[in-house]
Amino acid sequence: MTQSADEQPVRAHIVVHGHVQGVGFRAFAAQIASSLDLSGGVRNLNDGRVELEVEGNKTAIEAFVQQLKIGPPAGRVTGIETGWSRADGRYSTFSVWY
Repeated sequence: MTQSADEQPVRAHIVVHGHVQGVGFRAFAAQIASSLDLSGGVRNLNDGRVELEVEGNKTAIEAFVQQLKIGPPAGRVTGIETGWSRADGRYSTFSVWY
């Protein structure tokens, strides 16, 4: 039996805009990613945005992005950019990068 495209692992490069640093956003993202069995990581950018790279099932990543739009209680997300590509399995867990 062949898998559909949605069942193949994919990678998403995500950049989150808004008040997303210093509000527990990276820990929030890591908790959600782990609960959805996604791998990759999250880091703060120098300009105040947060960057994420995740691999896993496309449906799970789409659910992850929806949760990122809500963010943690102290955060305020004003925009999210998402780019898709093929997963290469480079990550085994989800980490907070410094």
